Amino acid sequence: MALMAPVEDGKIVETTSQNSLKNTSKSNNDSMDKDAFLQLLVAQMKYQDPLEPTSNTEYISQYAQFSQVEQMQNMAASTDLSRATALVGQEVYIKTTTSSGETKYVQGKVDYVVYENGNAYLSIDEQLYSLDDLDTVADKDYLNAYNKAYDFTVKLNKLPNVGAVDTSDGDEIDELEKIYNEMSEYEKSFVAEDTVKNLNKYIEKLKEVRMAAGEEETDSGEDGEKAEGTGDTESAGEV
Repeated sequence: MALMAPVEDGKIVETTSQNSLKNTSKSNNDSMDKDAFLQLLVAQMKYQDPLEPTSNTEYISQYAQFSQVEQMQNMAASTDLSRATALVGQEVYIKTTTSSGETKYVQGKVDYVVYENGNAYLSIDEQLYSLDDLDTVADKDYLNAYNKAYDFTVKLNKLPNVGAVDTSDGDEIDELEKIYNEMSEYEKSFVAEDTVKNLNKYIEKLKEVRMAAGEEETDSGEDGEKAEGTGDTESAGEV
C-alpha cells in the first residue's frame, strides 16, 4: 500500500489517512495471530524436556486450540469484509488520532473497499482509512439538512444586534429569510425555535428601518410574511 505525505517547512506532515493506517499496523503487530501461535507450538516441541516429554494428548489438545484460533480469525476477517462492503456509498465519519494524541474527523462517502493483509480499508476521496476507525454512519439527507441548518444559524449569528440593524444589512436578512422559507419541513426541524424567532425579529426590524428611511419595502417571502414556523416549530435536532 503506497503512502505519500505532504511536506511543510521541511517536515513531513502525516495525513489523517496515514494516521489511520499506521494505527492499524501497530495494532496488528501487537496482536497474537495464528502464525505466532503455531511458532509457539513448534518451539515447545523443539525445546521440551526429553525426560518429561509432552504427551500426544496435550499436542492434540493444543492443535485443536490452534484450529479454533484460525477459524475465529477467518470468521472475524469475513465479518469485517462484509461490514466494510455494506458501507460502500454511505456517508461516514472516520475518527483518527495523531501521534501527538490529537483527534481528527474525516467525513465523506465510501467509494470502495480494499482488503489487505486481513484488514478492511475504506476509501474516501481516494484516501484509505481503517475500518477500525469508523465512528459514525449517517444518512445523506440527514447530513445535508444538518449542515444547511448549521450554516444558516452561523450566518444569522454574524448579523449585528437587532437594535443596530440598518439598511446595509437588508440584503443579508432578505437572503436568510429566503433560505429559511425555501427549506423543506424536514430541514426546518433542524433549526432551533429560538433561531427562527431571532430571524423574525430581524425581519420586523428591517421593515421598520426601511419605512423610516422611506425605502420601498422588499419582501423576500410571500406577501412579506414572517418566516414560517414561529412559536410552534419543534426542533428535532437543534443546531
